[in-house]
Amino acid sequence: MGDPAGVGPEICLDLLQNRQVADRCIPIVFGDARVLDRCAEKTGKPAPARLLELTELTSVDAPAVLDLEAIHPDQVAPGTVSPATGGATYRYLVEAIDACLRGEVDAITTAPANKEALHEAGISQPGQTEILAERTGTKRACMMLTSDVLTCSFVTVHVGYHEVPALLNIERILDVIELTHQSMKRLREREPKLAVCGLNPHAGEGGLFGNGEEERIIAPAIEMARSRSIMIEGPLPPDTAFLEERRETTDAFICMYHDQGHIPLKALAFDRGINCTLGLPIVRTSVDHGTALDIAWKGKANPRSLVEAVTLAAQLCR
Repeated sequence: MGDPAGVGPEICLDLLQNRQVADRCIPIVFGDARVLDRCAEKTGKPAPARLLELTELTSVDAPAVLDLEAIHPDQVAPGTVSPATGGATYRYLVEAIDACLRGEVDAITTAPANKEALHEAGISQPGQTEILAERTGTKRACMMLTSDVLTCSFVTVHVGYHEVPALLNIERILDVIELTHQSMKRLREREPKLAVCGLNPHAGEGGLFGNGEEERIIAPAIEMARSRSIMIEGPLPPDTAFLEERRETTDAFICMYHDQGHIPLKALAFDRGINCTLGLPIVRTSVDHGTALDIAWKGKANPRSLVEAVTLAAQLCR
């Protein structure tokens, strides 16, 4: 359900009523029934029709809510960050991860979490992607954002810009290239074509900008990928990498840091983007937007990204 004080509850209410989703899978919202009931009252949406306990997960045959009672409704102030909502967000996620690892559900789709609330709740990981990797014991994972017009994978994600260069190495970039290749081959059902962005302006301009990251780190990773029969080009200047002509011939872009790929994707497909975590032993997708605290519980949130994310999760399971 994501952060109870954000838009997660209302888009989950929409999800439970969505026929497109019901035709493809049985959605189960890991959350709090009383919070969803209160959100339904405030937004005029239908309240959940069916509640579950953990022991009923394997027998469910219709959209439902797994009521975890992680937070009292009085502790939820819509649009407000708090340690209580951060703790509830964490509880929903780890219960879903564990259920998926036990084979009781087939995949996880996450509604948005609030990183500040997670931090205030004492959660050490910066976001849900990192929680998933740690909880599943995954050593090689990465984030991928995908849409109908653009797909980007990320070598680094939730770190400050000053930290990025030190986190880049040939092995990490090659891992992200390989994970992206495997995922896109599965989705496209053919050999995909990948492109890698440089770190610095103009991809370093032959060493003029930066500390030679393109020459020392990025280009060698690309050459190693080519030696493994991956169709790939780069490093490309980031400011021209995402032009329409190149997007039409590229299945996915490998980006060095968070905003390098998030900005073009959200500018082009904000309501249609899907976040996937590659490399996990389970299927995980997510919305590509945040908690939107400014419109939380007002009935204004668009559920399209959540619907697309659940649909993709069902497709990946098959």
